[in-house]
Parts: sequence; C-alpha cells; structure tokens
Amino acid sequence: MATRRSRVEFEDDHGTTVRYDRHPNGGGLVSPGARVHDDASIATTAYVESGARVGPRTRVGSGSWIDHDVTVGSDVTIGTTVHLRPGTRVGHRARVGSRARLGEHVVVEPGASVAPDEIVPDRTVVGRHSVRTAA
Repeated sequence: MATRRSRVEFEDDHGTTVRYDRHPNGGGLVSPGARVHDDASIATTAYVESGARVGPRTRVGSGSWIDHDVTVGSDVTIGTTVHLRPGTRVGHRARVGSRARLGEHVVVEPGASVAPDEIVPDRTVVGRHSVRTAA
C-alpha cells in the first residue's frame, strides 16, 4: 500500500505559492520536483528543493537545506543546519558536518568529509584527502 504524503503550502518572499510533501521517513519537506529515495531520512525541519536527488540510506539533519539541482548519493550523512547550494554533488558515503555551507557546483567526492562549520567556495572539489578549486 502506498504511503500518503501530506502536502504543505506557503507563500515565499516573492509572493509565489510553494508546495512541499512530507517525506515518509523523517517528515522533512520535499518539493514535488525532487526525487528522494524512500530509504533516505529527511529530518522534519529539512528542505529538499526541486531538481534535487537524494539516494538511499542518506540522512539529512534538521534545519538543512538541499537546494535546487543538488545530487546526494547513497549512504551520505548531512549534519544539522547544512546548506548545499545549487548544482552541488555529494558522492556516496560522504559526510558533511553540521553548519557547513557548500557553494554552487561543489563536488564532494565519494567517501570524502566536510568538517563542521566549514565554508566551501563555489566550484571546489573536496577529495578524500584534499580540497582544491575546480578550473
């Protein structure tokens, strides 16, 4: 039997009505235009925007924001109050610490970690053993 998802609607700063569905595992807010695996856990106060994809067994902490067109692999841990800006990609088994801020088009390679409170500039590649700015 399919799980019924509750719909939440509100008006954004531009006067546009935005809609989100509560994710069945954690109750987080997921845009109808996002794809979040049912095995992922999205905390109640977390948001996943349109065009984003979140893989199986991934955990997104409270207050975190997965922005438009972000891809998060499987078995990833996203801490609390994290912001992944548009176009960012987080590989399988990666970890993003609480309060981290990742710029646009950042790549976190599989198995890599971003420290809590870290600010990662746009177009940076975070490897398992190094951080470098993409060309």
